[in-house]
Amino acid sequence: MRFLKKFLKWFVIIIIALVALLYIFDYGYILKGIRVVYFTGHNTAFIDDYPYFENDTIKKGTTPQPWPVHKDYNTVKATEKLSKVNKEWGTIAFLIIKNDSIWFENYYNGFSDDSKTNSFSMAKSITTSLLGKAIMDGYIKSLDQPISDFYPEYKGEKTTVGDLASMASGLDWVEDYTGPFSITARANYDSNLAKTMLNQKIVNTPGKAFEYLSGDTQLLGMIIQKATGKKLANYLSESFWEPMGATDDALWQLDDGEHRLAKAFCCISSNARDFARFGKLYKDHGKWNGKQLLDSAFVAKSITPRFKESPQYGYGWWMKDIGKKHFFMMRGHLGQYVIVEPDDNVIIVRLGHRKSPDEAVGQFTEDISVYIEEAYKMLHK
Repeated sequence: MRFLKKFLKWFVIIIIALVALLYIFDYGYILKGIRVVYFTGHNTAFIDDYPYFENDTIKKGTTPQPWPVHKDYNTVKATEKLSKVNKEWGTIAFLIIKNDSIWFENYYNGFSDDSKTNSFSMAKSITTSLLGKAIMDGYIKSLDQPISDFYPEYKGEKTTVGDLASMASGLDWVEDYTGPFSITARANYDSNLAKTMLNQKIVNTPGKAFEYLSGDTQLLGMIIQKATGKKLANYLSESFWEPMGATDDALWQLDDGEHRLAKAFCCISSNARDFARFGKLYKDHGKWNGKQLLDSAFVAKSITPRFKESPQYGYGWWMKDIGKKHFFMMRGHLGQYVIVEPDDNVIIVRLGHRKSPDEAVGQFTEDISVYIEEAYKMLHK
């Protein structure tokens, strides 16, 4: 008994010391990560984590526009392989939209058509859409405007807003989703996201090569907010969410600090149907119900590779060829996808808990091809 008391005493002392050291050396955010992830029974970020963070509301408009339902809605069942991988990889929503109507739709594990789940990096495509809108609205001059115009911390640097949007900033950032001391973890859980970002230096020549960095989009979001003088959630609502007829309010996660800065690199919580609207917007060259919400030239540039050596990425959007078909898409960390084939007028949406096991940063995983191929087998039955 005496030994146990002594052990517990020293255990408590060690824990208190470790916590103190984390705060002393500015790693207190790790404790937030532990609370949000491990204390909720997870071992990594998870799709319905928004209640554990502060959020701004992305408001829907007064005239929602529900997706039309195709005359052949759900007349074809999921293929055997699609059903298998949906179960193995924790799919919670799978949609096929054909000719702007919902052709197939299924939800799993208690989720439904209005369930909010985390976009993760699909938010990068949406943030880049806001860049196009800010240029269209005259808040930002062009893709070539230097970031130093907005943040004097980057005075003398040649990085432009277009470099941020195309992942070619030269920023000192290491994309790491597993290390608790990584800059990516700090950005997700820290209370002062602006300070974290503005401490990042330009260490490589910008505008020369693609390197997938979440910090690029975060800095881009900060610039858009500074240029417009509007919170990102409000600008998104007035620019796209309302005019595109989203049927539900969405949420944009914030850091927990006094500035309540939106996490532009991730973390918009919405549902499959409303996420799909961005696929339609880009498929239709920035036009929605006859109104040009986004400049068509910007849309075309976004879904065209900037660098020949990196054909998979344009400005905030990914591209992949399968056979003779050309797809562009939004992608999120755990297998959140809005995949578009404009020539076929097809949009595929998948949301879920995880990707296929061959996960890699900035690379296509097997699951993307599986979802596309199985969807097309269903469409051709």
